[in-house]
Amino acid sequence: MTISTAPEKTAARPRRRLSVITLTEAAAERVREILSAKEQPEGGLRVGVRNGGCAGMSYTMDVVAAPEPGDEVIEDNGARVFVASAAVLFLLGSRMDFRTTKLSATFVFENPNEVSACGCGESVSLKAADPAALEG
Repeated sequence: MTISTAPEKTAARPRRRLSVITLTEAAAERVREILSAKEQPEGGLRVGVRNGGCAGMSYTMDVVAAPEPGDEVIEDNGARVFVASAAVLFLLGSRMDFRTTKLSATFVFENPNEVSACGCGESVSLKAADPAALEG
């Protein structure tokens, strides 16, 4: 009788890549409109976060011709969004929407990393995401 002490080899499962951010159809449509108005077919909407505001951080958005080195390039619903490398852990798992009401038309972030927001809606408190907790 032979007893093997070598560990069993198992096939490695490919790791699923987490999506930093997803776009609703409304958000994608608005991004496409913005980019077509700026005549930047190869460009995108660059999304990030910066320190400031009464809650500590605020979202930033800029139309750019190309991503910066290290940016995450997101192609969703026919729209191109670049996520600033410094913002990835703060936006990981977020959903970007575009909502129109009687008084405003704005991008809205549904962000699982948001701890709180100010009353005016201009700034948020964010924590860095734990990528391991988001894998499934």
